[in-house]
Amino acid sequence: MALSEDNVSAWSCEQVAQWLQEEGFGVYVLLLCTEHRLDGLSLLALTEADLRGPPLGITVLGDIKRLTIALHRLQRRNHKQLVELGLRSSDDIPGGLSLCRTVPEWSYNRADRRYTSGDERLCNGTELRLRSSDRSGWSSEITECSTHANGRCRQKIAGRLDPEVWKTVLSCVYVLFVFGFTSFVMVIVHERVPDMRTYPPLPDIFLDSVPRIPWAFAMAEACGVILCYMLLLILLLHKHRSILFRRLCSLMGTVFLLRCCTMFVTSLSVPGQHLKCASKTYGDAWEKIQRALAIWSGFGMTLTGVQTCGDYMFSGHTVVITLLNFFVTEYTPRTWNLIHTISWVLNLFGIFFILAAHEHYSIDVFIAFYITTRLFLYYHTLANTRAYQHSRRARIWFPMFSFFECNVNGPVPNQYHWPFDKPAFMKSLIG
Repeated sequence: MALSEDNVSAWSCEQVAQWLQEEGFGVYVLLLCTEHRLDGLSLLALTEADLRGPPLGITVLGDIKRLTIALHRLQRRNHKQLVELGLRSSDDIPGGLSLCRTVPEWSYNRADRRYTSGDERLCNGTELRLRSSDRSGWSSEITECSTHANGRCRQKIAGRLDPEVWKTVLSCVYVLFVFGFTSFVMVIVHERVPDMRTYPPLPDIFLDSVPRIPWAFAMAEACGVILCYMLLLILLLHKHRSILFRRLCSLMGTVFLLRCCTMFVTSLSVPGQHLKCASKTYGDAWEKIQRALAIWSGFGMTLTGVQTCGDYMFSGHTVVITLLNFFVTEYTPRTWNLIHTISWVLNLFGIFFILAAHEHYSIDVFIAFYITTRLFLYYHTLANTRAYQHSRRARIWFPMFSFFECNVNGPVPNQYHWPFDKPAFMKSLIG
């Protein structure tokens, strides 16, 4: 006997199974009706996010879409029942295909979820993000729906990522200010360098075991320059270059601000007798500012003729090289194995050359690598998980992160396009 689709909420599990058979989804009867006891009421509340996510975890895209369309047909015919059940507001368009209701918010890995408050209405599939076979893109089934993030950030969830260039400009100003402040702290620290005759180099198992290579530090900086050019090319071609550059500036500025604190608080003796470092007193504030500007304009690199002393505790060169490597590997598709291999080789060789040049203690390099990688991973974990991204704790402990990332809806897909009109063949090649 044919089922009436006008009173679905009264269906039993057997009737739901019959409906699935009639619609051509008999293969899912065991999963939906036997294992999960899906009746008519729960069938009306079913969304595409439920089909994709645990515990159902249907992976056949065609079946998901066809079953979703069939569910939308049922929901349109039972609009009044949905309103009575609180699954749809009375002013929703009955013919619409989106079902907005209070549901668990699924993160990009389909494993983390939280229940939203009464004011937060999530759309069908809004927070469910599936990773494709490679890292070249993330997909989301998104319909527009107003959301609130703890009363602080109101945004429209849409199928795009707003570049928010003005925030990127602020992040650039932030990192430039931090670099200038770091340069000035280097000048202050230079005045406090311990006397080598009183405080000889500290024992270091690596530096004591490996002979110094005079040209190694220049090679370390060359590795950093190559990584910088690689990232600049990625930023040029990446569709979401504004978000990438904003994240790079905010992370770089934060790590170097921490470095300012550590090298100002504790002054270590020089790591090698080859370093001609001695305490240097500058005449007045203007002379200190001029020296800081010289360090800032030369990016603190010996390749540009800048020589600094006393800026230890953890290595700034290691921070830059590691951060560039992580951005190159994170924002390129997983299938770009050659690019990833080159990036990691440059990172590891750069670290080795820093140690081989005896320009830093081993602990300086280790701490720099650890802090940089942890901060990068923590930042992106928070950014990719909206349940934490807009939490009250994140706003308190990471206010700058909450400001920069409040309108970034989940993971940034690795999409590329040619940003110029000419040449035409490049535009057609990249997209």
